[in-house]
Amino acid sequence: MDVVETSADAEGLTKPPLLILDRVRTFLDEHGLGKGELRARRIGEGGGSNFTFLLERGDVRFVLRRPPRPPLPPSAHDVVREARLQLALREAGFQRLPTIVAVCDDESVLGVPFYLMEELDGHVPTDALPDGLEDEPARRALGDDLVDALAEIHAADVATPGLAAFARPGSYNERQVRRFAQLWEINKTRELPQVDEVGARLADAVPEPLPSTVVHGDFRLGNTMVGRDDPHRILAVLDWEMGAIGDPRADVGYLLATYSEPGGPPNPLGTSPVTALPGFPARRELVERYAGRSGRDVEPLAWFEALALWKAAVFCEAIYGRFVRGELGAEDTRAARFEEGVPYLAAAAAAALNR
Repeated sequence: MDVVETSADAEGLTKPPLLILDRVRTFLDEHGLGKGELRARRIGEGGGSNFTFLLERGDVRFVLRRPPRPPLPPSAHDVVREARLQLALREAGFQRLPTIVAVCDDESVLGVPFYLMEELDGHVPTDALPDGLEDEPARRALGDDLVDALAEIHAADVATPGLAAFARPGSYNERQVRRFAQLWEINKTRELPQVDEVGARLADAVPEPLPSTVVHGDFRLGNTMVGRDDPHRILAVLDWEMGAIGDPRADVGYLLATYSEPGGPPNPLGTSPVTALPGFPARRELVERYAGRSGRDVEPLAWFEALALWKAAVFCEAIYGRFVRGELGAEDTRAARFEEGVPYLAAAAAAALNR
């Protein structure tokens, strides 16, 4: 059978392939998605997060999204839930999403669930910007539209049946602190007292929640796609793995925590460094635009920034643990950087709380 992305573990044992093309081909046939031979190649990043593959079949192209190889942390990498949230959000009126064409929860196909999307013709801005964003006004327009897209997500009616199914009782903010404190006990590979200390401080100062909205959970420029013909506009918001119903300030705090403003230092996660280029809005301007677009009072944002950085430390420790145990393939050696990255994120979270 045709397979894609096999690798070996620390003992040299072959790991299961990420794709088995004849099984995917059969699944496509069953859903009337293209005809003929199938080609696949991996796109984007993966290993610690979910994997994406570009599938080409005849004159149609799809993107397949699947979790990493098992074993997986509890409640993580639920791609079926991720797909259903996006479908519900589109029904509620937010359109800047990929079009999902099929969801597979039958693990006999690939050993894990997966879903398929139509390919979008665009560019994900991470380390470089596409053509059309060379001047400062165009970059400013993109930064402004990033905030506008977030405000649109938070404007979706969570009372619609599809989204209401994702709501949970109680405080989202308290639940996030409690859940990630539990995940730290599961994920940690070493004792890092500052992670525990930040978790305790967050728990002692949980803000009263705002009315609930959809929360993306990982909202930053690098999780969006801009159009090739209109690069100063967000075409789609991607990577909904952390999506939930909760406090909208969690997304605003995360955006600030992962944003490098022009003239400022790199953000602690090192994500989307292109926003440090002249023309992109300052962090203060992001907050002002969001408050104006949403009509919300977003304080205390420092708590939500600290929450974002602390959660990132916990999540990155899970990836680091899989790396040190030899559970990741040779393609995922960049996870080694979390040996130093996790303590750095914990220190950044503490600094945010001290502001």
